[in-house]
Amino acid sequence: MKKRPASRLLVVDPQDRILLFNFKFDKGPLKGQDYWATVGGGIEPGESFEDAARRELLEETGITEPVGEVIHVGRAVFQTLSGEMVDAEEHFFFVTVSDSNIDYSNHTEIETQVMREHRWWTRKELETTSLTVFPDNILEILEPYLPRRT
Repeated sequence: MKKRPASRLLVVDPQDRILLFNFKFDKGPLKGQDYWATVGGGIEPGESFEDAARRELLEETGITEPVGEVIHVGRAVFQTLSGEMVDAEEHFFFVTVSDSNIDYSNHTEIETQVMREHRWWTRKELETTSLTVFPDNILEILEPYLPRRT
């Protein structure tokens, strides 16, 4: 199984909501899958985790706010769009933003096809949703960073 280092971003707005994108697959090996996930992706050759986090944040959201610290390192095994299974070492960066505007103009062709919408989720919404959210322990990771009021 191929190793895939990745940077993920836990983006939180002024109302303490967490940004997630809805991924829906209409074709290929992932056809029929539908889930919500954090901003982020694989590291390109020569990139550090921090460089990849900044690039992914800009590409997927248009956000240019500083990328915060790594607050969690995890592993995920999953199938890529090409059907390949990967073992991802994921570094999660904490990012706070001054507003909740998202810009899709830097999305790649693949992102445009599969990232259907975004949503800012409250803690309560994440606690009660029946939808699939990745990482599945997102609230546990964010616990020290989110006030209990959301």
